[in-house]
Amino acid sequence: MSVSETARTTVHPDLPTELPPDAARAATGIAIVLVAQLMLVLDATVVNVALPAIDADLGFGPASLSWVLNGYTLAFGGLLLLGGRLGDVRGRLRLFELGLALFTAASLLGGLAQTPGWLVAARAAQGVGAAMAAPSVLALLTTSAPDEAARNRAFALFAAVSSGGASLGLLLGGFVTDVGSWRWTLWINVPIGIAVLLLARRFVTETEQRPGRFDVGGAVTATLGAVSLVWALIGTPEHGWTSPRTLGALALGIAALTALAMIERRVAHPMIQPHLLRSGRRIAALAVMALVVGAQLSMFFLVVQYVQRVLGFGPLASGFAFLPLSLGIFAMSRVTPRLVARFGPGALIMVGTLGLTTSFVLLSEVGATSTYFGAVFAPMLLNGLSAGLVFMPVTATALAGVESEHAGSASGLLQTTQQLGSAVGVAVIVSVYAAGAVPGEFLPGARSAFLTSATFALVAFLVSTAVLRTRRARSLPAGRL
Repeated sequence: MSVSETARTTVHPDLPTELPPDAARAATGIAIVLVAQLMLVLDATVVNVALPAIDADLGFGPASLSWVLNGYTLAFGGLLLLGGRLGDVRGRLRLFELGLALFTAASLLGGLAQTPGWLVAARAAQGVGAAMAAPSVLALLTTSAPDEAARNRAFALFAAVSSGGASLGLLLGGFVTDVGSWRWTLWINVPIGIAVLLLARRFVTETEQRPGRFDVGGAVTATLGAVSLVWALIGTPEHGWTSPRTLGALALGIAALTALAMIERRVAHPMIQPHLLRSGRRIAALAVMALVVGAQLSMFFLVVQYVQRVLGFGPLASGFAFLPLSLGIFAMSRVTPRLVARFGPGALIMVGTLGLTTSFVLLSEVGATSTYFGAVFAPMLLNGLSAGLVFMPVTATALAGVESEHAGSASGLLQTTQQLGSAVGVAVIVSVYAAGAVPGEFLPGARSAFLTSATFALVAFLVSTAVLRTRRARSLPAGRL
C-alpha cells in the first residue's frame, strides 16, 4: 500500500459514509502522536524568550548562550534521516517510544541543570530523542489513518501543529517564565511525555520490522553530512560565510552526502531509497518546504525583536503577539483537506506562497512610529493563513506514492529538509540583517531582512508554478466542500 496513489489527492463523491470499525481507535492514536509532535515542535522555541533568565541564572557567556538553541537543532536536524530509517527497519512505534522516553528524561534533567554544560548536554539529548521520534510521528499518521480522507485530515493537523506550534512555544515560554521559572519551559514536557508513553501502545499499532541488513555506511554518511551542514549554517551569524569553520563544515557535508549517493546506489537495503529522489514533484515539494520554512524564520528572529525592542512588549505580551499567526494556521487546517480535494495541492501552494511573500513585504514597512495593530497584526494573520495553505499540500505531495515500508525514510527526508531550510533561513536572514544593522538600534537592517524572507517565499511560488501545477480536481457536489 502506498501513502498516496497519485501526486494529487482526489476525493470522490462516492466515498463511504460509514466509518471503519477501528476508526475511533485510529483517531485516538492520531491524536496521541500529534500531541507528541506538538511537544517536539514547542521545544524548538519555548526556551527562546527564557534565554535572558537562563543566562542570569546559570552564567552563560554571550557566545555560549546560543548553544541552548543550537544544541537541540544540531542533534535534531543531524539525526532525522537515521531516525526515519531506524523506524522503518526496527518498528516505528518502538522507536517513537524510545525517542520520546529519551526526550522526556532529558527535559527533566535539563530543568534541573546547575551549569551551562549540563543544560546544553540535556538540550542535545532532547534533540537526539526528537530525531528518533519525529519521523515516526508522520509515518505512523500515514499508517494509522483508516482511509485517504482521514490521512489528509491527519496531514493537515500535522502541518498545523508543526508550523503553528513554534509560535505557540513563544507564548507558552513567555507565560511560564513570567509566572514561574525558565526551568518550567523544560519540565512541562515531562507529564505530557509520560501520558503519551502510557497511552501510545494502547491506541497505535506497531509496524512490522523489515528484514535485511542495516545500511551502516549510509547511516554514517547521512548523519555526518546532515550534522556538518547544520553545524556550518548555525555558525555563520557568528563566524561568517567565508570563515574556515563554515567553509570546512560545508565541504565536509557535501563530501559526505556525495558518498551517501554513491553508497545508496550499490547496497541492497539503502538508508535512503534512491527512487524517493527520482520524482520531480517530490524534489520540488522538498524545495518549497525548505524555502518556506527558511522564510518563516524571520517571523521568530525579527518580529520578536521588533515587538520587544521597538514596541516595548514583555515576554508574555510577545507570545500573545504571535496569536494571529497560530490562529490563522490552525483555522486554515480545518478547510485545507477539502480545498486540496477540490482544487489540487499545486493551486493551494501557489496561493499560499504568494500570500507569504505579500506578508513579508508588508512587514518590511514597519517603523519606529508603527503600532502593533497598525503594522504587525494584519501581516501576521495573512502569514498564518498562507502558511496553513502551504504546509499540508506540500507534505502530501512529498509523501505521495511512497510505499508504506519506506514512509519513515520519506518522513525523515522531509523533516531534514525542514531543518536545513530553517538553518539556511537563520543564517541568511541574520547575515542580511547584520550587514545593515546599527549598534543599539533594531530597524536598520530589518527591512532588507524581511525582503529576504519575501524573496525566499517568491522563489517557492515560482517553483510551485513551474513544477507543482495540477489540473483542478473533479469538483465535489454542492454541500460536500
